Amino acid sequence: METFPCSKCGKCCINLHLAKELSYLNRGDGICVNFDIEANLCRIYDNRPEICRIGLQYEKNYSDQFTWDEFVQLNLSVCNELNQ
Repeated sequence: METFPCSKCGKCCINLHLAKELSYLNRGDGICVNFDIEANLCRIYDNRPEICRIGLQYEKNYSDQFTWDEFVQLNLSVCNELNQ
């Protein structure tokens, strides 16, 4: 399995209000409590929650429904929507 091709745009970290599964990370304005806006990086990247780990989510929840390439394409389509 290859690494997810993240562009590190931060859009997923500043739009938490769009996914109820991420509400516990929302600081109240849709931005993750762990996101450093100035640096545009996660403050706890190496210890980030499971929900933020694309590969782990695939293995635990989606590998029986999609191939890795299909899963990546689905996630990239969400990334593209967030960047528009």
